Amino acid sequence: MKLQALVGGKAEIIGAEASLRDAITHMAAQEVDCLAVADGRELVGIFTERDLLEANADRADLDTTPVAEYMAEAPDVMAPSVSVTEAATWLMQTGYRHLPVMDEGELLGIVAVRDLLWALLPELDGTSEDG
Repeated sequence: MKLQALVGGKAEIIGAEASLRDAITHMAAQEVDCLAVADGRELVGIFTERDLLEANADRADLDTTPVAEYMAEAPDVMAPSVSVTEAATWLMQTGYRHLPVMDEGELLGIVAVRDLLWALLPELDGTSEDG
């Protein structure tokens, strides 16, 4: 299976100058744990729950601190043609939990480690030969 099969929807996007509160509100409303951070059409970072925890530990002002201060800048990305196994291996090696998937400069979505686990463990959906 390829990453392309896991990025059916659009990624949730926020601007780099948006406040931490705006990011939190957006994440809660969309029920996501990661936002793509864009400057115009360019992906400049990702903002995750981990980043939010760091901001909280720093006692950052949620209303005035921009997402850019806590996002992961210039995130590594993968193409939709990369296999799920290769992507999962890369995430395990790097310790990241989110992987932006891009094709010719266009963000197709962000794949989370849990998405890869579901894709790699078909027995969880009842199709196991043991079941």
